[in-house]
Amino acid sequence: MIPTMMEDLINTQINAEMYSSYLYLSMSAWCSDKNWKGFAHWLRLQAQEELAHAMKFYDYLSERGGNIKLAAIAAPKADWKDIPAIFKEVYAHEQKVTGMINAMMTEAIKQKDYASEIMLQWFVTEQVEEEANASDIVANLEKIGPATGGLYHLDHQLGKR
Repeated sequence: MIPTMMEDLINTQINAEMYSSYLYLSMSAWCSDKNWKGFAHWLRLQAQEELAHAMKFYDYLSERGGNIKLAAIAAPKADWKDIPAIFKEVYAHEQKVTGMINAMMTEAIKQKDYASEIMLQWFVTEQVEEEANASDIVANLEKIGPATGGLYHLDHQLGKR
């Protein structure tokens, strides 16, 4: 049986991952509306990945005999200044998620919940990748600056994901 504190944290994380999916889908819609199809594609795939993360937590909690308690998903914002603002927010959001995963790992260690530690290790590794991807895009956008040609090139590149 999973410790109650871990059950609560995982239920919170399911909601957070669903919100992440919603947020990235909203960002994708904004990009699509502005005809940035490559950025929209990258963000839509990211939204799908976040939903898969939520389901990984959901399945794990179910396998451990925990009670799944789904909560309302907060509505994400729907408007951004520009593409760099979106990806700065993506990066900040991934850092926040990393903090949540790390807090869960700390609790799993405290509770001596070895099964949760093992499961969470996958997410620790995944967050390194998530932050690196977002950070790389932000760095590229900073190099490009206001050059529209560079934005079109990056849009095209991210559309190949």
